[in-house]
Amino acid sequence: MTFLIVLIGWFFSLCLHEFSHALVAYLGGDTSVREKGYLTFNPLKYTHPLYSLLLPLLFLLLGGIGLPGGAVYIETWRLRNSRWVSAVSLAGPVSNLVLGLILAVILRLSPVTGGGIWPGLAFLALLQITAALLNLIPLPPFDGYGAIEPYLNREVRLRMAETRGALVWIVFLALWYVPFINDLFWKSVFLIANGLGIPLNLAGLGLQLFQFWRR
Repeated sequence: MTFLIVLIGWFFSLCLHEFSHALVAYLGGDTSVREKGYLTFNPLKYTHPLYSLLLPLLFLLLGGIGLPGGAVYIETWRLRNSRWVSAVSLAGPVSNLVLGLILAVILRLSPVTGGGIWPGLAFLALLQITAALLNLIPLPPFDGYGAIEPYLNREVRLRMAETRGALVWIVFLALWYVPFINDLFWKSVFLIANGLGIPLNLAGLGLQLFQFWRR
């Protein structure tokens, strides 16, 4: 049950993340997102074989980290100004934080126990925090870089574009194999989760139940 709750819930949050990018882009002037079908919750519109399926599933199975992996192609030249470009990038991580908060409120108001759907919902809430923090990293191709990119000079943007493919793997490897970065990431996740009221013990149980093959 926990495995299905987390998997289905994460699929929904993926659609919400990408829909949020598209909605803000539409409000900011990029009407092409409507013709592309992004203003829907149809996951097929956001699917990329590597970034939408393989990497997010790998991160979930191995490390319990939420990695939004959809693909929404925004025509940024249509947006009214640089602030809208930043807002489009930030819309995705903000949607993860909002969903995490909603799940935290549900958990707080419900008769939570160690069984049933609650461990899965708690772990799903924690995944939203990991997704938001990961996406706010100010390096390409993460949303945090997209938020600051309009304010960088042309030379810096060109250099970042050249290293775009390598940087994402460097970040992932650092999260796994550099203790300081791993500790800093998870301490930040737990700090935000505590602030939102996500029960960490229940989320930990949800992780254990989700990774049933490790028991």
